[in-house]
Amino acid sequence: MGYRLFSSPAHWAMPLAALALAAGLALPSPGEAADPAGNPFDRLSGDWKGGGTVTPAKGDPVKVACKATYKVTGSNLSQDLRCAGSDYRIDATLKLTDKGGKIRGSWNEKTYDANGGVTGTAKDDLIHARISGDKFSGRLSLNVSDAGLEINIVQLNEDTGTYRPAANVSLHR
Repeated sequence: MGYRLFSSPAHWAMPLAALALAAGLALPSPGEAADPAGNPFDRLSGDWKGGGTVTPAKGDPVKVACKATYKVTGSNLSQDLRCAGSDYRIDATLKLTDKGGKIRGSWNEKTYDANGGVTGTAKDDLIHARISGDKFSGRLSLNVSDAGLEINIVQLNEDTGTYRPAANVSLHR
């Protein structure tokens, strides 16, 4: 059986698109220093997998399983991320550049035709970033440890100016 996409893709795609973006941002753990150039992406290179929950705009949290591949070239990072739940899937790419602790980049989600940008800052083992796009805006925090990546995302309601939980996922090697 193939995946059945929800009839209202905006309820599912945007938290997952944000998740794809967040999964591409990481810092060294406290016990592992960044390289002398300050590249926060080196620890990501390779394949990751894991899962967690995604919360649609209207509904209860849903379990999701994810696989990600990261390629690091100097201060540039590219990511391919695929996540699936019982009734949907996501196929996202991400491209980021780090310049002195300032992170900038773009993301694209193919299944739901969503895209946008990201800006953020990195300090120690924590990153805070703003996600903006044609169909999703929000904030994320990401913590890297020897156990893996912990990602938390909140989505902005532009009408009220409030945030709601969108995703909480753990990835490991």
